[in-house]
Amino acid sequence: MTRSLPRIHPDVRGFDRSAATYERGRPDYPATAVHHLGRVLHLGPGTIVVDLGCGTGKFTRALRPLGATRIAVEPTAGMRRVFATVVPDVPIVDGTAEKIPLPDGFADAVVCAQSFHWFRPRRAMREIARVLRPGGGLAMVWNTRDDRVGWSRQISRIVARYRWMSPKSREARWRPAFSRPNPWFGPLHERRFRHAQRGSVETFVERTLSVSVIANLPPARRRAVASEVRAVITADARARPGRAITLPYETEVYWSYRR
Repeated sequence: MTRSLPRIHPDVRGFDRSAATYERGRPDYPATAVHHLGRVLHLGPGTIVVDLGCGTGKFTRALRPLGATRIAVEPTAGMRRVFATVVPDVPIVDGTAEKIPLPDGFADAVVCAQSFHWFRPRRAMREIARVLRPGGGLAMVWNTRDDRVGWSRQISRIVARYRWMSPKSREARWRPAFSRPNPWFGPLHERRFRHAQRGSVETFVERTLSVSVIANLPPARRRAVASEVRAVITADARARPGRAITLPYETEVYWSYRR
């Protein structure tokens, strides 16, 4: 019998139909950040790591060099279909952070890349702690665009018209759950890493279209956003047809250990 899963955030549903755009447009993750997590979470051969809210498997692939066994959990069917194509060697299951379809004490670590802000923090923390072995670790990772770049800043202004969750509002959704005492996890640790995404103008158009609030727009409105973003980028002196452009990112890494 199929069990009912808790309702996911309405904005997340846009990812279901935009999974291919997400895969093409989103950046990968810096190897330095992945190796750091491998060290602090003690990941390697013989350990198990769960990628929770894995999307199309961008971070799942980044974890491969650590040698740990990887399991992916994702609630949207569109994302799971793309994941199965691009990461065929990793099993993926249908589940949410509040109801993970894995046994108690199953994993050595749970990682959440670009996803923890969509969870109900306290319920998710309790459920993640259930799945972790004693002393196991929870990690949260975000790639954040560097809006000191003029065209990136203009894109943020375009997206902000549509109830966009800015990095500041994103952090306000999850950090308070770690700022007050809880029975599941200890202190929160943090490190930041430099990163960059390199691609064509269309890469960054698709990066914008993969934002949840844009993915949820009607098709005509999405096309209008794409045209506006394309015009903003091509107006930049460095964006020439056929020439790759680079956008700096900061990769934020947070981790905590199960009590």
